[in-house]
This record gives sequence, structure tokens and C-alpha cells, in this order.
Amino acid sequence: MLFKLLLLAIFGLAMAHFEGVVVVYLRKVLGLLDPDSNKESLKEFPKRYLHIEMTREAATIIMLVVIAVLTGTTWMERGIFFLWTFAFWDLFYYVSLYILIKWPQNLKTIDVLFLIPKPWIAPVWLPVGISSLTIITIALLYLLRII
Repeated sequence: MLFKLLLLAIFGLAMAHFEGVVVVYLRKVLGLLDPDSNKESLKEFPKRYLHIEMTREAATIIMLVVIAVLTGTTWMERGIFFLWTFAFWDLFYYVSLYILIKWPQNLKTIDVLFLIPKPWIAPVWLPVGISSLTIITIALLYLLRII
């Protein structure tokens, strides 16, 4: 299981960077500045592209589910692998954006976390905290031989 967790973490990191790069290019193409809050950018985002962005989000979740189903042998293991990979993807998405464009400026920065089914808006510390706790919890459960 350790090898699978390591590979899934790498997959999550790669996906995070890939999505970070997409967001950087998308902002540049649409002429959106790097604001203090993505809540403001949501108002400027063309509706047509907002719908396209929602399909990208759905595809991301589908990819995370598929990789968990392919690597897990039981439904419990698949759920753990999904949460593990999701947490790495979500946490390192923000790390990638910070490395690429120095955004978010801090953990209190407001972001649009998801668009499906409607925009989820919260400070960056919330997904970073949840993802970090997920990774730590799963790692501890593994080390304690509970999973």
C-alpha cells in the first residue's frame, strides 16, 4: 500500500501543477489580473467560459475517482486513495500557483474553491487545512497499521 500511496501522491502533485498552469494561462488569455480575491474575478469571468471551466472541474473529479478505483482493491481502500490523491492535488494546486504567480498572497485570500453545483467561496486556509489534515490522518492511519 505504501508504494500506491507514494504514486498517488506524485499523481496528485502532477495534476496540481497541471491545473495551476491551466489557471495561469486562462487568467492571462482572459485578461484577468491576479486579484486579492478570486471572488471578484468570478464576476468578470465570461459565462461561456465559466461553463467550460465547470466541465474541467467535473473531469478532474472523474480522473481522481477513476485512479482511486483502478488502484484500490476494496471500496474502503478506493475511498482512502481518492481522499489521499484529492488532498495532494488540492494542497499542491495552491503551492503551484504561489510558485508560478505568487498567488494566493496569504492563507486569508478568498478563493472560488469549486463552481459545481454553485460557486464555493472561502479563504484559502480552509482547503489547505482540510487537505493537510487528510494527508496527516491517512499517513498516521497507515503508520499505525489501521489501514
